[in-house]
Amino acid sequence: MRYWNLLAFLALAFVWGTAFMAIKAGLSFFPPILFAAVRFDLAALLMLGYAIYATDRWRPQGTNEWLLVAVGGVFIIAGYHALLFIGEQNTTSATAAVIVSLSPVLTPALARAFLPSERLSAVGVVGILLGLVGVAVLTRPTPENLLGGDLVPKLFVFAAAVSFALGSVASERISAALPAPTMEAWSMVLGAVVLHAATALSPESLADAEITLSGLAALLYLSVASSAIGFLIYFDLLDRLGPVEINLVSYVAPVFAALSGALLLGEVVDALTVVGFVIIFTGFVLLKRRAIAAELPRVRAALSGE
Repeated sequence: MRYWNLLAFLALAFVWGTAFMAIKAGLSFFPPILFAAVRFDLAALLMLGYAIYATDRWRPQGTNEWLLVAVGGVFIIAGYHALLFIGEQNTTSATAAVIVSLSPVLTPALARAFLPSERLSAVGVVGILLGLVGVAVLTRPTPENLLGGDLVPKLFVFAAAVSFALGSVASERISAALPAPTMEAWSMVLGAVVLHAATALSPESLADAEITLSGLAALLYLSVASSAIGFLIYFDLLDRLGPVEINLVSYVAPVFAALSGALLLGEVVDALTVVGFVIIFTGFVLLKRRAIAAELPRVRAALSGE
């Protein structure tokens, strides 16, 4: 079908962008870490079923494959989502989505920090600095809000982006031929276990949850649409468009986060949120300028159905 890739790309941006709104809505009824844990209980079952159906190897084998699952489960599933859900309690959907969009900017910075052999050009350094400036614009640190106000929740979201970037850097350095759906499924299984362990160690309890239709709707949307369906679209696009195009989803998702937050939750997007987004996106373009230039002809051909 002509323009199928473009439609799939927009669908992925939609389900991942509106996930921030669903998280914010669900946090009215569930404590954050427990909410994230139950989300991945359901998502893990769906993804594991898909891995069994669609791949020829639904279980990891060998040390490297289990190490890959461990990195994904701890950093990308448990760490990222626990910190994000905590931060979104007092942060708008749009602001959280914009801060999370810093992950593709942080990834090369962390790769350079942990692997000195990784080279980073002067323009790349400017790109990373712009990303951090964008976060500063969003968080607006002042002496008054340094230890309170809305700065701390935004720093939790920033820490979530760091956790995701760390997991991405570590995953790229592990040599394993594990099918992507299998890796995601088992990472979700492990991530759910870690999140439940964190819940047990935190002040949260099931008694803090309020079972309502709205809360269950948010939970099901996150588990089915944003997690299971979202990752299926992601794998399909990754094969056909490559990692640069997938990174760009992070910069379209905040648009859907802002629209859904405004329409369904009455959230207001201020001018500084838009400015912060533009600065972070500029940093990404500077960092990935060569890869983007190399990918453009292929992306144009894919989107036009040629």
